[in-house]
Amino acid sequence: QVQLVESGGGLVQAGGSLRLSCGASGRTFRTYHMGWFRQAPGKEREIVAAISVNGVNTYYTDSVKGRFTISRDNAKNTVSLQMNSLKPEDTAVYYCAAGAPSYGLSNSGAYNYWGQGTQVTVSS
Repeated sequence: QVQLVESGGGLVQAGGSLRLSCGASGRTFRTYHMGWFRQAPGKEREIVAAISVNGVNTYYTDSVKGRFTISRDNAKNTVSLQMNSLKPEDTAVYYCAAGAPSYGLSNSGAYNYWGQGTQVTVSS
């Protein structure tokens, strides 16, 4: 099992940057794919980015490619999401999640451990 706690959300103007961090408890962090998801009001939760257990492979949804970067530090049990060139449509609650590596990075159903979420608001 792994417990996840996000931090780093906030209010930023369009074009600005934010860095989200997720700290994980437990010695099994390095055995999980890690993902960042978001849910905007009235919309379904969607996967934003994901990273494999060893950090070699990554996945990004099309709308954030070239703007967001996911990274992980297995020694520190952390995963981060650097968000640049933010747009109002990036406004959402962002969740960190851990998933079984036997499934694909972009398979939302593989993620079964979740943080509490952190709000990101981008003003126009």
